[in-house]
Amino acid sequence: MNSSDSQDPKDAPSTEAAKTALVVRDEGLALLPVRDTVLFPRAVMPLNIGREASIALVSSLGESKRIGVVAQRDPRVDEPTAADLYSMGSLAVIHKVVRMPNRSLLVFAEGLSRIRLTQFLQEEPFHRVLYEAIDEVEPEIGSVLEALRQNAIGVFEEIVELSPMLSEEAVQMVRNIDEPGRLADFIAATIPGLNAADKQRVLEELDVRSRYELLLRLMSKEREVLQLRSKIESQVQDQLSQTQREFYLREQLKAIQKELGEEDEEAETQDLRKKIDETGMPDEARKEALRELKRLARMNPAAADYTVARTYLDWLTTLPWNVSSGKRVDVAAAKKVLDEDHYDLEKIKERILDYLAVLQLKPTLKGPILCLVGPPGVGKTSLGKSIARALGREFIRLSLGGMHDEAEIRGHRRTYIGALPGQIIQSIRRAGTNDPVLVLDEIDKLGRDFRGDPASALLEVLDPAQNNTFRDHYLDVPFDLSKVLFLTTANVLDPIPGPLRDRMEVLELQGYTEREKVQIARNYLIPRQIEENGLEKTDISFSLEGIRHIILRYTREAGVRNLEREIGTICRKQARRIAESRSKSGDDAGRKRLRVTPKRVEELLRSPRFRGTAEVEERTARPGVAVGLAWTPVGGDILFIEATRMPGKGKGFQLTGQLGKVMQESMQAAWSWVRSNLATLGVDPQEIDDSDLHVHVPSGAIPKDGPSAGITVATALSSLLTGRRLRRNLAMTGEITLSGAVLPVGGIKEKVLAARRAGIVEIILPADNEVDVKEDLDAELLGDLKIHYVKSAEAAVRKALEPAHKPKAAKKTT
Repeated sequence: MNSSDSQDPKDAPSTEAAKTALVVRDEGLALLPVRDTVLFPRAVMPLNIGREASIALVSSLGESKRIGVVAQRDPRVDEPTAADLYSMGSLAVIHKVVRMPNRSLLVFAEGLSRIRLTQFLQEEPFHRVLYEAIDEVEPEIGSVLEALRQNAIGVFEEIVELSPMLSEEAVQMVRNIDEPGRLADFIAATIPGLNAADKQRVLEELDVRSRYELLLRLMSKEREVLQLRSKIESQVQDQLSQTQREFYLREQLKAIQKELGEEDEEAETQDLRKKIDETGMPDEARKEALRELKRLARMNPAAADYTVARTYLDWLTTLPWNVSSGKRVDVAAAKKVLDEDHYDLEKIKERILDYLAVLQLKPTLKGPILCLVGPPGVGKTSLGKSIARALGREFIRLSLGGMHDEAEIRGHRRTYIGALPGQIIQSIRRAGTNDPVLVLDEIDKLGRDFRGDPASALLEVLDPAQNNTFRDHYLDVPFDLSKVLFLTTANVLDPIPGPLRDRMEVLELQGYTEREKVQIARNYLIPRQIEENGLEKTDISFSLEGIRHIILRYTREAGVRNLEREIGTICRKQARRIAESRSKSGDDAGRKRLRVTPKRVEELLRSPRFRGTAEVEERTARPGVAVGLAWTPVGGDILFIEATRMPGKGKGFQLTGQLGKVMQESMQAAWSWVRSNLATLGVDPQEIDDSDLHVHVPSGAIPKDGPSAGITVATALSSLLTGRRLRRNLAMTGEITLSGAVLPVGGIKEKVLAARRAGIVEIILPADNEVDVKEDLDAELLGDLKIHYVKSAEAAVRKALEPAHKPKAAKKTT
């Protein structure tokens, strides 16, 4: 390059550097007026749009999304005309439109090129204009232009160093721009000290060299202002003492905030300091809160970390560090509340009352961790509400079903954007006290993936020896959870990890009998549904037979959830009848009382879903079908096991019904025992050699597993081979061995209750399960149910099959 003082021909205004191509556009261009903003070519800028005309403009754009963006001369004008706008702006394309809650729009627009407005075509509902598109040609960089460019970069670096509003990334971006015209535009758009009028002057300067000269004058002025400001601040810091300096800065801050119309930050800081003193938080938490408050007071409210620190202090000051319910425990009153809310559940109530009695004598007792396990609809969650009401504490329910992220329990660290405390701390704040009753619902349905294991995070929460110093990742200070009464609920215990299960005291809630369901319906469900459906007690009544008919023919469950649903359906039918009669007569003259009887139930609920004892009798009417008893996570149930045979070679034994491996092995053992005892059963072995067998368990879409169907399979095969049917309404359960021994099984109470619901009158159980029947089932629960205890498969088959029919003797003739 030529370094002489003479002007380089490449930099002369009359050369290629000053040339522009003017293209007149005939079509009208939608024009967006903006205030205090200048959009430069090749720059992306968010534009806040709130005027009705501007919103209409954006809404009317087609696929092109091209608009003109022009600055107003006076930003105070709400409805600018042609005279209020500059004649030069930018052709822009809209990339994204975001609708804000206040009905305004946030538009992300990119400048494409400079344009000059030539004619206004319309002003309503928005401006539309003709324009000249200025196609700029980047000049070749001569010595003078290169000197101007380097000078501009150097001054810009000084401004970045002095200005708190710019970061070093801006310097890197400037150094990476090679085009001189684009560089000048970028610098003008980036410097925060330039007002809209100055930026407009830069935009209107088409000659690149002249643009740099104008820009350097503006940048030099901005640099002097920043240097003077830095010098004044340095002098003030040197001359004033620490107290005077703080007073001066605070007064200066107040004056700035007053001019900007912002709230008094000093008053906010004092308010936070007062809240910290009043919360009564521990020393470690108080020390951390004051440290964060001191940091907040020195921070610029526009800084990104300001909101993070402010939110953190809000959490610390709103937690109930030292706030308890303060109510005295009354065991007698608590017993009354539990009896009012729940029928039966005597063992559960006794354990809860035992804890309350100890708490009454020793108020500092650490809360136990009770785990309520039972089928759906037996009242696990509602029992937590009753305990909270009995204690006079706040009740909080936290659903753990499907939770996969460990941070849901412990919270996220504050380094993450949008971080919050975990659900435990959030629940405590919602409760407003540090001793609520917190129900962790569906703890057996916790998930686990790459984000962590929530069950492991709960180990500290549910350990009374550790949770007095629970440390949430977001708070990062200890919080005492020892006063919280934790209750967990689950349908089954198997999915709960062993270490977590070891920290809880398990209380099992069994399914309800028919008698219990009747009482629950009469005392709880029916009154609640009458109230929820806008009825009065005189509008509807349920007969005892009607309630039983709903229980037996429309529901088959361990709990009462579906029962309440059916009762609610009947109440809604009556509400509709009353509403229709009122609309016809205009008054309540046609309001008739509904008496719910079995006949009425079938009219309102349509055909029964279950056939009761008729189904069992019908399906066991032929040999080879036996009724088994099964345990499920939602209570007990009956299942049918069907066996049939067909001509074959005696080698086939087919098992179907989506059976698990354990159940298949149990069936194989039952078949082996039957084959080894053909002589005892009175079956010719040749019949087995000439046929194949098939055992099927209906409801094939439902997975089944476990060994307790062994005795049922042996009985079904024995019935098939002997041609003798099973006794009517008889069911059984028990594991079988190859030697024919009947081993005990689990879930006896659920299975017995399922048998009663299905209308079974006789049950065959392993002899070793007799102790379970005596402990879990009283005479009232058993009713007229007859139980046969057996130790061997031979005894079970003998009791299960009908007697063999003896041929009648022929009459003698004389």
